[in-house]
Amino acid sequence: MLSAITPDVGWPLIIDLFLRFLLLSLLATGGALSLAPAMHKYLVADKGLLTDAQFMGSIALAQSAPGPNVLFVTVLGWQAAGFWGAVAMTVGCLMPSAILAVYAGRKIVSNPNSYWMRGLREGLAPIAIGLIFATGIVLLKPWINEWRVGLVTVVAIAIAYFSRLAPVYLIAAGAVLGGFGLLQPGS
Repeated sequence: MLSAITPDVGWPLIIDLFLRFLLLSLLATGGALSLAPAMHKYLVADKGLLTDAQFMGSIALAQSAPGPNVLFVTVLGWQAAGFWGAVAMTVGCLMPSAILAVYAGRKIVSNPNSYWMRGLREGLAPIAIGLIFATGIVLLKPWINEWRVGLVTVVAIAIAYFSRLAPVYLIAAGAVLGGFGLLQPGS
């Protein structure tokens, strides 16, 4: 039997989570992770369903697991409202974008060089870049006063920009530094 709704997590909250993520899904240009700032504002700042640490931990856990990038939405939903929160947020996030992707894919394949399709591709690129940049800011915000994290971030950006080094090596280097506790405040 599936878990029941507890008194502190009622159906109005589950419906609210579903509708909020349904609407956010339509803005997911650049992937679901590009919506992290809006998700953070809603789940942490507005609703108080998660702490900053839970939010960041949920994203880190989901990103370290194999599978689609959108897994972090399920983990956030579980943390915020249990099983039904995970279902509501995942379905809400996946359903509209999947329908829109299928429809847009068919239109692009049938008429790839039309004025509208070129405009759509060229117009969405800067939006996706801006949303992903905002996600980076939200994820770095708790560490903004930690000079080591800032240094690692700047070095990683420089290496990524000026070399052809695969990003997996930068991720591994960050994991090693974090694993040895070299990025913790006061270390």
